[in-house]
Amino acid sequence: MKAFKGVALVLIAVGTIGLAYGGFSYTRDSETTKLGPLEVTVTDRRHVNIPVWAGVIAIVLGAALLVVPLKK
Repeated sequence: MKAFKGVALVLIAVGTIGLAYGGFSYTRDSETTKLGPLEVTVTDRRHVNIPVWAGVIAIVLGAALLVVPLKK
């Protein structure tokens, strides 16, 4: 029973954060070239969007886990 409450709270928190931020960014090293003592590295910055529907579904599932009674 406590595990379901914990999962529900995590789902609600993740859904809320997903709706608030809308996505996240990260950097990735794409190319490294060594030419004698010189080293050239190219980094790409990427952005991942989190769909609104995914955040809403996470919040609804979390709320359902909190509200719906579980049978033993």
